[in-house]
Amino acid sequence: MRGIVKIRVGLVGTGAIAKGLIKLINKNLEMDISGVLTRRSGVIEGLEVPNEIVYQIPEILFLKSDVIVVSTGDPVYNTEIINMAFQYNLPVVTMDADTMVTTGTWLSKQGLITESNGDQPGCLASLRQEILDMGFSPIVYGNIKGFLNLNPTEDEMNYWALKQGFSVDSVTSFTDGTKVQIEQALVANAFGASIAKQGLIGIQTEDFEASGYKLAEAAENMGFPISDYILSKSAPPGVFIISKHDENLRNELRTYKMGDGPYYHHYKPIHLCFFEVPGTIKRLLNHHEILIDNSDYPSTSVAAITKRPLLKGDFIKKGTGSFDTRGSAVRIIDESDHVPIGLLQNARIRENMEVGQIIRFSDVDIPPSMATKAWFGTKECLEVILDNVTKLK
Repeated sequence: MRGIVKIRVGLVGTGAIAKGLIKLINKNLEMDISGVLTRRSGVIEGLEVPNEIVYQIPEILFLKSDVIVVSTGDPVYNTEIINMAFQYNLPVVTMDADTMVTTGTWLSKQGLITESNGDQPGCLASLRQEILDMGFSPIVYGNIKGFLNLNPTEDEMNYWALKQGFSVDSVTSFTDGTKVQIEQALVANAFGASIAKQGLIGIQTEDFEASGYKLAEAAENMGFPISDYILSKSAPPGVFIISKHDENLRNELRTYKMGDGPYYHHYKPIHLCFFEVPGTIKRLLNHHEILIDNSDYPSTSVAAITKRPLLKGDFIKKGTGSFDTRGSAVRIIDESDHVPIGLLQNARIRENMEVGQIIRFSDVDIPPSMATKAWFGTKECLEVILDNVTKLK
């Protein structure tokens, strides 16, 4: 009897997500790790694969793989690697909303790519499909955040990074809100929603359901679905959607304990990160199913905002997870010259800047990259569309 032909999964990145996924796939009867691409040198602690399949040359990994999974949190690097994978006709799964919201629109035109289930955007996509099938109309796509500190100290972040087993920049981006801004910007783009304001509403609450309904009222007042979050130490982890339904079915929904309406609260209690990646891989390979991407016409981005006074000549190695900047969701139409925080790498400040300023391309020198070209290519397409719409009016 012939053995099962396993899916060969190539990983890009060696952080917590990659390490967990390796452990999971090592026990999977349908998949094998074909290799891991890294920019690190030497032996990587906790990476449970043989050293001989840890590569620093992308082409070696691509020739040995059926699918690539990317999870580095570095949109500039990832854009080049993903585009290279497409040259080998490889589909790509990202556990990397940072890349998706920065250059995902451009990348989706180059090859087959989807964000994975497991992180908040993917879980919202899964929950959305479930309620759409039941006839509900989503008006709020909600994230749940337990803690927020817009400007944490290095000592605090070093402590929590060591305690939680994540990198300092990852923990910092979770703590200062950059991560939730990125995730909800991606969600807004994917589902044709928008944001209520720069930086989102972010209701601070101890009443989980009532806060969702307040966001629904805000969405109704604006006349479009919104992507947002609540901040609560007591709320359970997970994601939620607030929806409406046909008034003719209100009694039936009341019978099934959905409440009196007109708003209905749908909640998914867990997101299991890398545990849910294998399912996304299989659906992508077998059915070309794109769970969630940044859409062809994104409306929302995440701007870099100064955390401290920046002086002319200051060097910013990386915007996301730094102690210089944080991310804030913005409408692209309102802030067309903002620097997406995912592009803010190895940048030099041109003029003095105050705390809380949006960094614009005129404020910094950023090295050229495929990611920057991809961003401007997407923005130019959006501007052409907007110009045509304006002329029609």
